[in-house]
Amino acid sequence: QLHVVESGGGSVQPGGSLRLSCVASGFTLDDYAIGWFRQAPGKEREGVICIDPSADSFYYADSVKGRFTISKYKAANTVYLQMNNLKPEDTAIYYCAAVPSACTRWQISYGIWGQGTQVTVSS
Repeated sequence: QLHVVESGGGSVQPGGSLRLSCVASGFTLDDYAIGWFRQAPGKEREGVICIDPSADSFYYADSVKGRFTISKYKAANTVYLQMNNLKPEDTAIYYCAAVPSACTRWQISYGIWGQGTQVTVSS
């Protein structure tokens, strides 16, 4: 079975940092792109960033450019989302999801989703 599992969420003050992890099982990151999405209370889920099998990254949320980066450690089949200078508006449930081959901003293309991890930014 194909799965992804997120971890690393928590509560942090504005300006703080968190690193989220997305561990894939049943498939390899050589064949799938991994995207991060988030859903804030009362809002629709939105794309944040994606990394493809070639380790190229694509930003889907302009608000995180310069603050969030994505990387992967193939040996552990894990993708990381490093979030710096966090702001209250980053508060959301963060999901990782997998899509074959290439990144896309279209959520419907992602067939493998995790359960999400909560990130809360508050003073």
